[in-house]
Amino acid sequence: MIGDDIHQLAKILWPINRSITGDGVRKTLHILKNFHTNLEIYEIPSGKKVFDWIVPKEWNVKEAWVEGPDGKRILDFANNNLHLMGYSIPVNATFELEELDKHLFSLSNQPNAIPYVTSYYTERWGFCITHNQRKKLKPGKYKVHINSTLQSGSLTYGELIIPGESSKEIFLSTYVCHPSMANNELSGPTVTIYLAKWLESLKNRRFTYRIIFVPETIGSITYLSQHYKHLKEHVVAGFNITCVGDNRNYSYLPSRDGNTLSDQVANHILKWTDKNFKTYTWNDRGSDERQYCAPGIDLPIASIMRTKFAEYSEYHTSLDNLENVVTPEGLKGGYSALRHALEAFENNCYPEVTVLGEPHLSKRGLYHTIGTKVRDKYVGLMMNLITYSDGKTSLLTIAEKCNVPIWDLYSILNTLSAHKLVNKHDSLIMDNSIRHLNLKVSN
Repeated sequence: MIGDDIHQLAKILWPINRSITGDGVRKTLHILKNFHTNLEIYEIPSGKKVFDWIVPKEWNVKEAWVEGPDGKRILDFANNNLHLMGYSIPVNATFELEELDKHLFSLSNQPNAIPYVTSYYTERWGFCITHNQRKKLKPGKYKVHINSTLQSGSLTYGELIIPGESSKEIFLSTYVCHPSMANNELSGPTVTIYLAKWLESLKNRRFTYRIIFVPETIGSITYLSQHYKHLKEHVVAGFNITCVGDNRNYSYLPSRDGNTLSDQVANHILKWTDKNFKTYTWNDRGSDERQYCAPGIDLPIASIMRTKFAEYSEYHTSLDNLENVVTPEGLKGGYSALRHALEAFENNCYPEVTVLGEPHLSKRGLYHTIGTKVRDKYVGLMMNLITYSDGKTSLLTIAEKCNVPIWDLYSILNTLSAHKLVNKHDSLIMDNSIRHLNLKVSN
């Protein structure tokens, strides 16, 4: 099952310490490259100006731990990479508990969870600990050792271009900057690389697919600073892919515009995937859609998710794991919803009937030759598709009018096309004379 394969890849990536820069991102991207060799990996140097931001120094960690008064380690980065606050500077000193406590982070309302805490743009250090463990700490001297580096290096991202018949692009983005968390991190890149494998397997692709694996926020800003003019000209739809691995909810976060092709497809697909899917507003944004839909960028990017980020209790904690939160079944659901959406992009068109009046279906073997009052559902759907095929109404809109999932129309449309009863147009912009020539009178 596809969900099992994706889950297994997530297990491989799980122990890697990822951040917005560093060797963890590189290792993750090189593993993903094994699944799609055309994935290109790029390095952007620290200090480079990207829009209103600067690419930060590169951060790496060799080891980090805290020893208690009895000489035993109470916190160890090697046991759980969430224990160390992201981007902690080097430390090798001894502190009284009162001073150490200023550098500890825990969650009183989730006493068994290790929180995820970062300090990317202000230099400091810290450790994350369960609240239950924190309450048990005894007065005394604690030895703190953080063997990390924060120096000029680079920001790393991956880009995959899968060409299609058109230069128009579908844009998919996911992030690779969180340490060991499952739904909020690993579900995105693992589902995305398997979507890329499926796209590559297609014999024909209508669109070109641009797929990127970036550190969240600074990575998408960096990428946009290099490519936004091209993206504004070529991207017709796309998704920011995150939180697609749990088995609880389906969610939709709109683009800033709210009515792009991405929004229309997302709403349609989710309606037929889970009638109880949850719709959010642009004010609920929080991931890289903020950058892709920013004023002046204005890309048509929406989000199809399982349970949305910040809307589940395990979010940004050690409880967001591959056992209780992200499951093979959940990953399969996220993959399937997004694949249905990409199939909708590929198959959506403006069908136009080629005959005047209702076509004679029975002579083509498409309609029963004995008339009864019982109407065949398939034939009824075919007739509805024909009646809406005016060359001005998209297949997606026709599916909505017929109250069926768009995928129910694919085979019917292909059958009608094979019998030369319907032409499939890519856009509304057609020369009227050509449109007239496509019409012929049925005998």
